[in-house]
Amino acid sequence: MSGDVKSGRDAGDLRIAADVGGTFTDVAVFDEATGAIRLGKTLTTPASLIAGMNRGVEKAGAQFADAGLFLHGTTVAINALLERKGARTALVTTKGFRDIYEIGRINRPEAYNLFFRKHRPLVERALRIEVDERLDAAGDILRPLDEAEVERVAGVLRDEKVEAVAILFLHSYRNPAHEIRARDLLSAMLPGVFVTASHELSQEYREFERSSTVAANAYVGPRVMRYLAEAEDVLDSVDFTGKFLIVQSTGGLYDAAQASRECIRMLESGPAAGVIGTRALCAAIGLENVIAFDMGGTTAKAGVILDGAELTANQVMVGGYAEGLPIQIPMIDIEEVGTGGGSIARVVHGQMRVGPDSAGAVPGPVCYGGGGSEPTVTDANLLLGRLAPDLFLGGEMQLDVEGARRAMEERVARPLGLTTAEAADGVIRIAVTQMANVVKRVTTARGLDARDFAMVAYGGAGPLHAVLVARELQIPRVIIPNAPGHFSAYGMLVSDLRRDFVRTLFARLTEAPFDVFDAIFREMEHQGREEIEAAAPGKLEIQLKYAADMRYVGQEHAVTVEVPVDAFARRDSAAIKTAFDAVHAARYGYSSQDEQAEIVSLRLSAIGHIVKPSLAAVPEAQHGIDAALIGIRVVDFGALGGRHDTPVYDRARLAAGHRITGPALIQEYASTTVLPPGDVARVDTQGNLDVAVEVGS
Repeated sequence: MSGDVKSGRDAGDLRIAADVGGTFTDVAVFDEATGAIRLGKTLTTPASLIAGMNRGVEKAGAQFADAGLFLHGTTVAINALLERKGARTALVTTKGFRDIYEIGRINRPEAYNLFFRKHRPLVERALRIEVDERLDAAGDILRPLDEAEVERVAGVLRDEKVEAVAILFLHSYRNPAHEIRARDLLSAMLPGVFVTASHELSQEYREFERSSTVAANAYVGPRVMRYLAEAEDVLDSVDFTGKFLIVQSTGGLYDAAQASRECIRMLESGPAAGVIGTRALCAAIGLENVIAFDMGGTTAKAGVILDGAELTANQVMVGGYAEGLPIQIPMIDIEEVGTGGGSIARVVHGQMRVGPDSAGAVPGPVCYGGGGSEPTVTDANLLLGRLAPDLFLGGEMQLDVEGARRAMEERVARPLGLTTAEAADGVIRIAVTQMANVVKRVTTARGLDARDFAMVAYGGAGPLHAVLVARELQIPRVIIPNAPGHFSAYGMLVSDLRRDFVRTLFARLTEAPFDVFDAIFREMEHQGREEIEAAAPGKLEIQLKYAADMRYVGQEHAVTVEVPVDAFARRDSAAIKTAFDAVHAARYGYSSQDEQAEIVSLRLSAIGHIVKPSLAAVPEAQHGIDAALIGIRVVDFGALGGRHDTPVYDRARLAAGHRITGPALIQEYASTTVLPPGDVARVDTQGNLDVAVEVGS
């Protein structure tokens, strides 16, 4: 199907968004005719992820046959990379350069760590094969591609039974001709093998980063292709006639055919949608500086909205800065840690550890009754009274308190000489510290003060822990959106089609070749419009954003500067330099008006705006807060206030203007918000919980 509209019947008015996580699959269905949004949630089905999505759509009271758009975010690519469960991959490269992928950079992040290990390549050295060809830095041919040698290499790779081939030729970002020819030859001679070339993903300099990026794309490619093909087969079988779009790591959408080739662009697919949803929420309630905090069943993620826009990065290290692999593509700047509701608590060498291993959906936390035997963060919350065993998922899933107690006592409390409650509190405190550290990585490590931000918390487990993380970091305000357990799926509904392009071109600003700039921008603009129009569900407005990677002459690393297009049109070097100085000062704390600057690369983002659901205002309260009270539960808040008889409120009965003072629990279908003593939650006009956090002096 490849995202194309089929003949036979018209696409429907529904827009379906599905976010597949490690534990739960979340579905949001937007009816374009009525403006209504319906929700579904089900345990993820690892053996067939599309089956879980189908079940979630049914729970939302919808069917694929009535949808004009299916939007999907998935962790299949990032999981294959992190778990090292990708394809048997070969790397074909320029003669003399087979080891750049392993040598990498000469920096040593942990200079005094005697046990430091460099990154571990995804491609073993025996499968890194050289062919004779060479371009110079300007893209001119020094040695033509030896096609006979490429054909010989194809025979070797066939014998080695490789599943994927990555092609990286030196300076192909300036001239991709050799890569294109090698790709065509290898594809013809290796049917069924995934073949990808570096210029298709990045037309930017730095050979190590480009080789790492294309190797990662090849490594996850076959798994992603099979996954998307299975999804398309299921969609075909249920008479889906609309467009099938995937969320990229930028938060933008692209079609399934592009996703099958450029798999690496969907690494942070689901988490990116959550940040886009946060941006939309902030615009609706008038917030400009916000930390997006997402805690699900397997991981916790954090991103930043600064001055109303999401912070992005042009390169990330998958697996951490010290030992990770660089991926050189634009994406939202997201950090994550293996701490989620399903994270397993263990005693290792006499110390309590939480995560990164997760019980996932199968077998799941002990309290799910699915066969899990090791206590998790969810089990700890249940034992502390912060989860109601009879109200989980609206009462659809009964939680096993005794099973959770036995596991916590046997595996954690008894080995450490603690009571069960002390052990459970310790699990939560460790998890909160780990999540606070991931928030610091997107704020403090970027030169930002977390105390200057509000936090928007979502994910099924986000509201359970958000205030605790905020207290740890002295963040004074937390926003819990409507249906936080489905918020990333909602983020997909407010995402736009997007394509990002970059072209490396070194030029001093004082000698800027603006005619060349114009030609490069025109080429990128044409490609962007063409690809968005092909993937679009109908006619839509396309917005173009222009930027340049710039640095002072003599510097090694550049910063990305968003530049108004008229600055290029006016040939206004001074305006471009002023914009660069401002970005440099914000990033590094200083700038120099006297130093010369140079452009390293030009960037263009093409954004196709899709009609989005609007956030409707909720009615003002016509009754007192007691009308939302559904019970009293004994809750252990640990160091934040001990045990309390705690009121439990039904969020569905809350209205704008209602005010709740902690201690309190606010219960909804797929999540619970914990208010420790002293914190105050107010329901705003959009129905969000706006929490004033007691952060102390």
